[in-house]
Amino acid sequence: MLFYITLFLIFFYFKLVRVHKKEERVDNKTYISYFVVAISAIALYGYAINHYSYLSIVVISFLFFIASALLVTAVQVGIFVDGKPLIKMSNLYKSLPYLTGAIAILSITLLLL
Repeated sequence: MLFYITLFLIFFYFKLVRVHKKEERVDNKTYISYFVVAISAIALYGYAINHYSYLSIVVISFLFFIASALLVTAVQVGIFVDGKPLIKMSNLYKSLPYLTGAIAILSITLLLL
């Protein structure tokens, strides 16, 4: 279960980063964050190749890719309550460092188990 949660968070992170990079200017700290998540993704796929079948990895990756794209698109379009957006993209951008830490910690935990 930890593998699936981490994999979804990685896809969500990279989709959010792609949108963030298009809309705003990024600095060197952000690139370090990208690198940490990329290393975590490589380690996670290494774990997946050793423990799961190739077909299940491909299917789950595709489903999580679609789900994360739809989730970010829904936030971009806007979910409004009483005329005010419920979740703003700026709130998601502020959570990127926390998401990076969560992904790194979950990947390390998964590899150590």
